[in-house]
Amino acid sequence: MKNENGGGDGGGRTTSFLILALWGGLMYYVFNLAPNQTPSTDMYLVKKLCFLIGDDGFQLNQVIVSLWNIMGLWPLVYCMLLIPSGRSSKGNVPVFPFLILSFFLGAYALIPYFVLWRPPPPAIEESELKRWPINFLDSKLTAGVIFAVGLGLIVNAGLATGDNWKEYLQYFGGSRLIHATSLDFALLSTFAPFWVYNDMTVRKWTDKGFWLVPLSVVPFLGPALYLLLRPSLSSVTAASLPASKEE
Repeated sequence: MKNENGGGDGGGRTTSFLILALWGGLMYYVFNLAPNQTPSTDMYLVKKLCFLIGDDGFQLNQVIVSLWNIMGLWPLVYCMLLIPSGRSSKGNVPVFPFLILSFFLGAYALIPYFVLWRPPPPAIEESELKRWPINFLDSKLTAGVIFAVGLGLIVNAGLATGDNWKEYLQYFGGSRLIHATSLDFALLSTFAPFWVYNDMTVRKWTDKGFWLVPLSVVPFLGPALYLLLRPSLSSVTAASLPASKEE
């Protein structure tokens, strides 16, 4: 994994190896070392959070509800960052399978693609800009809804009582579900600034929008704000896109 303006193939291979090693270590940790004291409770929480269980008198933790729902938004953010600017041209590695899996597995599904990804992205035809899914993922309306909902969820977690946060920390220390989900949130937040910068580079917006790169380290809200403010692909001429076909 390296940016299109990055170093040579040797540096790219080294970075990819390190990310692959990180992914392997994470998978080993999640399945073998992460807390797993409440497997039956975890199954109940999944059903409750997915509305498969009705009102049974149990009130879900406010922080966990926000975390669970914002993890449903993160894959959309990555879809908007990786399509089309994060597509891989070398090796023809398709991004769509990894993005689809990310709705269920989050960063654990995306990291292998980060290892395989090689810039620059393939050329995008002007006709593609008006077709699904690019027209949806490049829409300001989509970006605005994601930012507004994400802001509401983060505010909801921030307004949680101290008891709610203590309960969340107890879950984090005993529940594999909450532990792995929290780690997933941290991973997606860590990788986001790179993909924000990559997308910004493809759109030739680094001169005006670079101030959003350091801001993108703010978990979720930073990348979501970038998506809201970035120029649309339709405003970028085909000639200025990397790997564009010359007329």
